[in-house]
Amino acid sequence: MAELQSLQDLKAANVAPEAPVHVQKLDAQGRAYATGKRKDAVARVWVTRGAGRILVNGKDFTEYFARPVLQMIVQQPIISANRTGQYDIRATVAGGGLSGQAGALRHGVSRALTFYEPELRAILKKEGFLTRDSRVVERKKYGKKKARRSFQFSKR
Repeated sequence: MAELQSLQDLKAANVAPEAPVHVQKLDAQGRAYATGKRKDAVARVWVTRGAGRILVNGKDFTEYFARPVLQMIVQQPIISANRTGQYDIRATVAGGGLSGQAGALRHGVSRALTFYEPELRAILKKEGFLTRDSRVVERKKYGKKKARRSFQFSKR
């Protein structure tokens, strides 16, 4: 690249970075694969065209996540992208508790949908579904009862 001597040379060079182009990423079976994480839970998610069934560890997601709040969390990316009943989702989740697994599944479904349909990325990113929630449990410190809780103080 030629050396710039003045501000006019900089304007003429017009060195603006181009936005990354997102393309569809499918495997040999026509599935989009993504990994989602939350707390200690990890979800491996495969998305294909279908009738809208969601299988988690071989079970229907309403059976696996019995609480309605967790079912709502899992469905959020599909509903916000307005793709209800268009994709079949197969997932395996491991680690953590049910709440962390639901969050991991939501993250994985969002990422897999963007790999299947790159134009959904703006919608899902605006809703915050593509961001990995990095909050984890704080470790216990020595001399403390828990991470921050001290033992009860007594003057006498």
